Amino acid sequence: MTVRHFLTDLDLSPAELDQVLTLAARMKADPYAITPLAGPQTVAVFFDKTSTRTRFSFAAGISALGGAPLVVNPGESQLGHKETIADTARVLDRMVSLIIWRTYAQSGLEEMAAYSSVPVINALSDDYHPCQLLADLLTVREQLGATQGRSLAYLGDAANNMANSYLLAGVNAGMDVRIAGPEGYLPEQRIIEAAQERAAQTGGSVLITSDPAEALRGADVVATDTWISMGQEQEKEARLALFGDYRVDAAAMAQAAPGAVVLHCLPAYRGVEISAEVLDGPQSVVWDEAENRLHAQKALMAWLLVESGLADAETERLVRAGVR
Repeated sequence: MTVRHFLTDLDLSPAELDQVLTLAARMKADPYAITPLAGPQTVAVFFDKTSTRTRFSFAAGISALGGAPLVVNPGESQLGHKETIADTARVLDRMVSLIIWRTYAQSGLEEMAAYSSVPVINALSDDYHPCQLLADLLTVREQLGATQGRSLAYLGDAANNMANSYLLAGVNAGMDVRIAGPEGYLPEQRIIEAAQERAAQTGGSVLITSDPAEALRGADVVATDTWISMGQEQEKEARLALFGDYRVDAAAMAQAAPGAVVLHCLPAYRGVEISAEVLDGPQSVVWDEAENRLHAQKALMAWLLVESGLADAETERLVRAGVR
């Protein structure tokens, strides 16, 4: 069987995305029923960037699946400087069951996957944050019953990895996705075209605008992210001025649908991209969203192992039953 990797949001077909989310809901209800990593098998988890939710959710999730997470921080391996990514992949896939990497360049993940005989998972890159979107979509399904036909408005820095993933994963789940940000801070054309192509298959739609009101009008889900990502600290004052009209506050939420839910991948800066009133208010589901990183990633890991032919028969039976 071909080894399956998860490097971008579109690495799952719409049907496969539904399977992973369905499995995640069932694994959330019965957290220790499926243990594909029993042994314990080891999973390599590389962090080139600092992390809270990604680190804890993967470490806890791997343990819950019966495995042992081996967390590697910057400077603790030869990866990418004294040893090539390709050679690292050739070594690790003889020792570990999965490779998880939170890094900068998407090209590094692609090279790792090209040479690995075990699944490689993008735990965040400069281009995408697909594991976060699995958690977000699981949260939307829990709160609204389904993703198909629902509308999602993303406001703020729309040229970053979160905007890319909201656009791609949202349409993959059949949503009408509206991305709003200032001119010069919108998704690249290649991302827009990929989203439009997938939307044509799922019944979703794509709207890219600089008008936050156009994106917010009647939206079922409102999402945002920090305006100042790692490495952009020197641009702080300019960004605060630039993105001021895209703050998710009470006035913004008044333009969304009644009962709309609010997502934020965290960490959040109250009073900057989102008001404290909204983040801590009744429409916020960010704490469920954060917890769902654990459940969605467990389901993803189990699903990838089965689809790659790397799980035992009992795990395959349980996962196949769990996705129906």
